[in-house]
Formats: sequence, structure tokens, C-alpha cells
Amino acid sequence: MMTETAMHYYEPATGHGLNHDPFNSIIGPRPIGWVSTKGLDGSLNLAPYSFFNGFNYIPPIIGFSSTSVKDTARNAIDTGEFVWNIATKSLSDAMNESCAPEPYGTSEFVRAGLTPLPSRKVAAPRVAESPVNFECKVTQVVKLKNIDGEDTPAVMVFGQVIAVHIAQHLIVDGVFDTFAAGIILRAGGPSAYALITPETRFDMRRPA
Repeated sequence: MMTETAMHYYEPATGHGLNHDPFNSIIGPRPIGWVSTKGLDGSLNLAPYSFFNGFNYIPPIIGFSSTSVKDTARNAIDTGEFVWNIATKSLSDAMNESCAPEPYGTSEFVRAGLTPLPSRKVAAPRVAESPVNFECKVTQVVKLKNIDGEDTPAVMVFGQVIAVHIAQHLIVDGVFDTFAAGIILRAGGPSAYALITPETRFDMRRPA
């Protein structure tokens, strides 16, 4: 058991007093929302979001939070569509390149050397090199508020998964092989990522 004197205490409103905000490091590793969209003007956009996760089984709903209404959120809100692409170790450099600040309308597909692939149900393209893609329709857009009920610049975009693409080699005996996919996660700090590998696996069954 940790004692109070062994704990670093701070209140976010007055600062953490460390070299880097520990919030992102503590809530991690976090799945990466590598989201592709198509603007109303036809331009393509691709960006990674570490505030991302799945929120419901049936229907399947995922969501990503943007600290402000940047290009991806803007396109998703305007068109009601987006695609989530799984980020893997082999695509890590391209994923990182796609988060560079670019003027609206500049395609991160081009900058990152990736191939936009037509989706089946939405206008937003998939990342052809990614082994898993979720085509999504926006279900909710939530403006995040602080404890005083005031709007923050952040917005949460939820989408229902309406079509799924999975590389056949990652389906083993009818089960998606998470540990063979090379999935990367955001692990906090200014540069840390984590890789899911078979060596990190352990299994538990839910209590009956």
C-alpha cells in the first residue's frame, strides 16, 4: 500500500509540476484512431487520434475526440462519415507522418505515401495498406464541457460501424489474431508507443 508521502499529488488546474503532463502516459497505452475522411470539397484527410476507443457492441460504435474542430472532425461533421484504419508497426512511420500540421485540403495520403482505397458504404476512403478498416456513419457529435458547464474547444465524434474490412491472414480459426496484426498503441510522453506482441499476452476468463 502506498502512503501519502510516497505519492505525487497535483491538481490539474494549477499544474502538474513535472517535465511532461502525466495524464496521457497514465491512461495508456491507448488505441490509435487513424481516421480518414473526405471533405465536402472532395479533398482527402488522414490523421491519428489517441483519444479513441470502442464504446458499444451492438450496434458497434467507435469514437474519437479532437482537442478542437480540426480537419478530420470538420469533415466527419460536415459529411456524416469517416473510416477508421488500424495502425500497425509496419505503418508507424506513415501514421506519424500523417499527423503533421497541413493546411486544410492537403492530402496526408500523399505526404505519408499511402494509397486511398474506395470504401463500399461511405465516400471517405480507406488506407489500402492498413489490414483493418471500419467504415462509419456519424451518430453523435458531443461538445465536451468542463465542471462549470462551459464548452471546451474539444469535440467527441461517435460513429456506427456499418462495414468492416479485415485482411484474411489475420483471421485464424474464425478469430481475429490481435497479436499477429502488429497493432501499435500510444504510450504517453512526447514520443512513446507500444507494440502488442504474443509475449505480452495473458488470458483470464470472466467470473461465472
